[in-house]
Amino acid sequence: MNPRDPRVPSPDAAVYVISVAAELSGLHPQTLRSYERMGLIMPGRTGGGGRRYSHRDIELLREIATLTAGGVGIEGVRRILELEHQVTALQSRNAELQAELEATRGALRQAATIRPPDPGRLPVLRESTPGSSLVVWRRSRD
Repeated sequence: MNPRDPRVPSPDAAVYVISVAAELSGLHPQTLRSYERMGLIMPGRTGGGGRRYSHRDIELLREIATLTAGGVGIEGVRRILELEHQVTALQSRNAELQAELEATRGALRQAATIRPPDPGRLPVLRESTPGSSLVVWRRSRD
């Protein structure tokens, strides 16, 4: 269910039967079955084995239809979808790392205000510009 409105299913809820999914995506039901066999889409299944498509599945089917209508072959579609998935994963990881970096900078600022920086214990903190890097050097105990 959707947290904003419990009556609206989430985008990942498998609720559409194949005929509705075909109509919503503008594709023939047999095309949806073919795309499933090719591994381009994986609809949910009922206990009896019937296919159930989510809103996200419908959007994916529309994207596949747009690509194939533009002349992209199935292997090209597969590669494009794979690359889009990689980009999404990298963007998510980048956001996680940026949040971690900001938390680290905040902790270092807080530590520097509690106790004066000791050159052997805390790195030098400098305000950075977007796109710059932060390097933390630690002295080894050798």
